[in-house]
Amino acid sequence: MREPPPGRTARSIRVDLQLVADMVEPGSRVLDVGCEDGTLLEYLGRFKRVDGRGIELSMAGVRAAVAQGLSVIQGDADTDLKDYPSGAFDYVILTQTLQATRDPRGVLGHMLRIGRRAIVSFPNFGFWRVRAMLLLQGRMPVTEALAYGWHDTPNIHLCTTRDFVALCDELDIEVERALALDSRGRVRFNGSGRLANWLGEQAVFLLRRK
Repeated sequence: MREPPPGRTARSIRVDLQLVADMVEPGSRVLDVGCEDGTLLEYLGRFKRVDGRGIELSMAGVRAAVAQGLSVIQGDADTDLKDYPSGAFDYVILTQTLQATRDPRGVLGHMLRIGRRAIVSFPNFGFWRVRAMLLLQGRMPVTEALAYGWHDTPNIHLCTTRDFVALCDELDIEVERALALDSRGRVRFNGSGRLANWLGEQAVFLLRRK
């Protein structure tokens, strides 16, 4: 395993990705779905010594990840997860991508078929500023976590934290840990209750099958 370059520290990735990484046990088998340029995978390999794999829709992301020596292939969460064998990974990770999938329910089900645990993060549409924009302006909100206009957004299945918890209940999925984050990825609340749904701009969940 390569050593971290000079000056590289365990806090050199985005704060929300750091929180995701903290949920992963060292030496685990990890699949990062929608891994972009491989930032999280590279970090987990260096500092958690994981056996990491990734799939990414954009070829630019795949090329950037492969250039770092990462095992990443082009793939689509909606269509390609079904091809992975059950129980192949300890963790399957999906960061800030669930809301852009066509079939969030199916994607989540496959994640917890493929892995013993899943880590999912997404923007919370129940955040109070989002509600206020809809109420006071009558227009689709644009925030740091929801940065696109309604006409060009890749987000097609927005949800609140409570919506996500309800889906987990339907799929017989246990929430091991939940975090509500602000726009910078800092933890506002532990848990997924009413205050987290109001005050969390982003959410991170650690999941497993019941």
